[in-house]
Amino acid sequence: MFFVFLKFFLITSAAIVLIASFWLYKKRPLKDRNWSPDQKILPTAEFKEDGKILIKNVRHISYKTATDYTVSHYDREYDLNKLKKVWLSLVHFTGYKYAAHTFLSFEFEDDVFVSISVEIRKKKGEKYSAVRGLFRQFELMYVIADERDVIRLRTDHHKDNLFLYPLRFTKEQSQELFLDMLKRSNELTQNPEFYHSVSNACFGNIVKHINRVVPGKIPFDYRVVLPENADQYIHALNIIDTELPFQEIRKKHIINHFAKEHGEDPDFSLRIRGR
Repeated sequence: MFFVFLKFFLITSAAIVLIASFWLYKKRPLKDRNWSPDQKILPTAEFKEDGKILIKNVRHISYKTATDYTVSHYDREYDLNKLKKVWLSLVHFTGYKYAAHTFLSFEFEDDVFVSISVEIRKKKGEKYSAVRGLFRQFELMYVIADERDVIRLRTDHHKDNLFLYPLRFTKEQSQELFLDMLKRSNELTQNPEFYHSVSNACFGNIVKHINRVVPGKIPFDYRVVLPENADQYIHALNIIDTELPFQEIRKKHIINHFAKEHGEDPDFSLRIRGR
């Protein structure tokens, strides 16, 4: 009797797995859902011959809490010829080991900054889940926003530690990286994709962009998928623009205190860099 039950259990389980796999395979990402207000509007970039780039719908959110906020967007022109620095933000999730969020900021002359953050595109009322992210439950988007938005959300409202690192790229590499991320953002506007917690997440996509610009720059490592110590990894690869040992740079580059102190400062992006 036991073996009959075991056989029935195994056959039923296999059938459920096959049905679920087929359903997931057939499921397609969509443009139109009941999106969360902070991710309802997608950014787009228009490229001009003189190196100017018009980014439409740069996000700026004024937060009271993580769930109570006012959303606004603006259009801004960026001069690729004035791009001078790339920065990596590493966000440690409070209460979670190994997981983290990463995004890039691009610094231009005249103290202009813009951030690009690879995220799930949440439906209204939806929350992130790494497990659900394995099963085609979220679409992918590139949030293009000012730093006050994406940084203060994490430091002030999520209460997560955020580390901000300057990266060691040439001007030409920085320009190519910015262009590559904007082109991918445009592609997602027209052709949505599913987020995947392992193969199509935040740091993994950043690594893909970097390796397209500088082939082989960041070899695959478990810290690409579990990026809590991504800073340690890229420091070992000499990508963080510092001569300090790793034990010192985390202490130097955590910016929560700056973000809190200068949250309303018009020169927020300069102040969080200690300028």
